[in-house]
Amino acid sequence: MTDRLSPGDPAPEFTLPTDSGGTLSLADLRGRKVILYAYPAAMTPGCTKQACDFRDSLASLQAAGYEVVGISPDKPEKLAKFRDRDAITFPLVADTDKAVLTAYGAFGEKQMYGRSVTGVIRSTFVVDEDGKIERALYNVKATGHVAKLRRDLGLD
Repeated sequence: MTDRLSPGDPAPEFTLPTDSGGTLSLADLRGRKVILYAYPAAMTPGCTKQACDFRDSLASLQAAGYEVVGISPDKPEKLAKFRDRDAITFPLVADTDKAVLTAYGAFGEKQMYGRSVTGVIRSTFVVDEDGKIERALYNVKATGHVAKLRRDLGLD
């Protein structure tokens, strides 16, 4: 089983390629609150719903001081297609070797259709301005998760 993060843990640092051809580091976002969400695969129904929910809530999340970043094992080229197809307006980062997902406890054994499989565990991490984990949510649902997160953060 992958080690999971808890509130107060330092958020694992990363520098990863983005959907726009650049790179993004967690250190680049220091001083801001970050919602990093891990999803299994771009352009699949659940992941599209979740990304669009974050997109639709982005203005209010940013107004409350949060930056949103999506992370998946997809290649940057696929992330660019996802961004363009669904008008995603926040950075998507590519963790093709799954090292960062593993460091966050978001890659490992999970239950899928009653079977144990290895893959991305749909998860959301709220990182505070100092780079510490404020919330670590594992096995979240694709649908309704953003609304629940907004309530938990006191935004609704």
